[in-house]
Amino acid sequence: MPLQFARIQPCLKSVRFWLVVFSMIMIATTTPGRVEGQESNNVVAVANAEPITRKTLADEAVKRYGADVLDNMVNRQLIMQECVHRGVEVTNLEVTDEIRRLAAKFGLSLESYLQLLQEERDITPGQYSREIVWPMLALRALVADKVKVSEDEFNQAYVAQFGEAVKCRLIMVAERARALELNQQAKAAPEQFANLAKKFSEDEASASVGGLIPPIRRYSGDTRLENAAFGLQTGDVSEILQLGDQWIFLQAVRRIPASQPSPQALPAIREQITDRIRDEKMRGASAELFTGLQREAKVVKVLGNPELAKQYPGVAAVINGEKLMVSLVAGECIKRHGPAVLDGEINRTLLRQALRTAKKQVTQQDLDKEIARAAIRYGYVTSDGQADVSGWLGSVTESGETTKEVYIADAVWPSVALQKLVEDEVVLTEDDLQRGFASAYGPRVEVLAIVLSDQRSAQKLWEMARDNPTDDFFGRLAEQYSVEPVSSSNLGKVPPIRRFGGQPAIEKEAFGLKPGELSGIIATGGKYLILRCQGFTKPVVTDPAVVRDELVRDLTEQTRTKAMSDRFEKIIDGSEVDNFLEVAKAKTPKVATRP
Repeated sequence: MPLQFARIQPCLKSVRFWLVVFSMIMIATTTPGRVEGQESNNVVAVANAEPITRKTLADEAVKRYGADVLDNMVNRQLIMQECVHRGVEVTNLEVTDEIRRLAAKFGLSLESYLQLLQEERDITPGQYSREIVWPMLALRALVADKVKVSEDEFNQAYVAQFGEAVKCRLIMVAERARALELNQQAKAAPEQFANLAKKFSEDEASASVGGLIPPIRRYSGDTRLENAAFGLQTGDVSEILQLGDQWIFLQAVRRIPASQPSPQALPAIREQITDRIRDEKMRGASAELFTGLQREAKVVKVLGNPELAKQYPGVAAVINGEKLMVSLVAGECIKRHGPAVLDGEINRTLLRQALRTAKKQVTQQDLDKEIARAAIRYGYVTSDGQADVSGWLGSVTESGETTKEVYIADAVWPSVALQKLVEDEVVLTEDDLQRGFASAYGPRVEVLAIVLSDQRSAQKLWEMARDNPTDDFFGRLAEQYSVEPVSSSNLGKVPPIRRFGGQPAIEKEAFGLKPGELSGIIATGGKYLILRCQGFTKPVVTDPAVVRDELVRDLTEQTRTKAMSDRFEKIIDGSEVDNFLEVAKAKTPKVATRP
């Protein structure tokens, strides 16, 4: 979970920026060494003239996502090894053609389909080709002999989708004796089947509609159920049938004739059905193949194991004797998560710079204090009222999506850094405490509200409400015309309005009303509001001294949070950031050139 506090300012082509870039180029071109070493020192971003190298980005990306990416790469490597062993090859053209075919099924061009995946699923074209389509095609080729769709399988699926169906009612009970008793009653009076289902069926979903269930089709479920349904004439009641630990019987309501698709649609239908059957078979065959490959494979995962890392330096895993290097895992992490991780590193760099300028630093004691505060805030407290830090850290890391180190780096450290930067600005005045008390504990206005999207409608409804000044009439107007769901569904009733709640125009109008009075038209946030006052709540706490400690704590937290947000925005707005990874990302090919 990379640190991301806010947006990054667009690239600024400043003299300082070009000086930094030029210096990086000179270093890269004049320093002897391996190409890999040079690439690892490439600059991927510059934040206020401070470079962030590709190696830093790679290390941070692996720290956060290395384990998940490695698992995926190991699985893909197992597939690739099996492809080599069997002489199976999936070409780039086949990958592109498959993506084009999938796009056509949605009526989209290749480019539009890939763009949709990028925008809606955050999957890049290369990632989609490499991690989804290529493995799918490879597995399809490896299990091709097991996933062929026979004509009988197609015909059964076609009948299940387009063939004759029986609309039925159902009664379900847990006891056989009760099922027999109800079955006899239903056969004696078939016209009462719906009422029997409503009263006695234990299947709540169908009981509420008189036992009606979705149409039963051939080859779509339990053969015994299908045979029972298709063996009935309209109005007939079946014998009892045991399904799992329940007893059921049916009544045929009517036959639904088979549908006949047009000849023009048949090719597309055949392709759709064939694909569905093949995909279902492939899932089973692929799972079986994977299980076999993983069971027989000799995989040593080195990444994250310090002892094995000494034995296999620079290696992430050894798969059937083949080494998968950390550099490849790092590159894959950057492809998938690079932009998000780099955003976090840029933000972290800007915060470090701000701390240096302010001559402040974050200590381990500060971090421990913030973790303890978070533990208490989320209810992790020991029996003696102290922070249960170990319990809190356990809850943060139990999902396996993050580690303690990453949690501290991405959540705790940035928060503490910003607190350090604004600690001298967080000062509460008596006026702040008075306003806070009035907001949290003072009287509130109980109102009915109508929210409208245009002034003309608001004027019309205001006149109607004025001419018929009753709560009932106002509530019916809200139900019919309000565009806001709470007021519309509750006859205008909305939560009471408090002072200093962040809506000054509404608060001023509301607190100026008397019970039974109608407000003017309030324009706020692009909407138009009409209020009808019903009265005021009675405060439970009237003495500020009783809750002063709570007020100070809560208001300090609110003030600090706002100051931190404002300071970070100020840091971002005043920085010069150049992100080369985004530029490089824009130039990547639409489809991966290799798996």
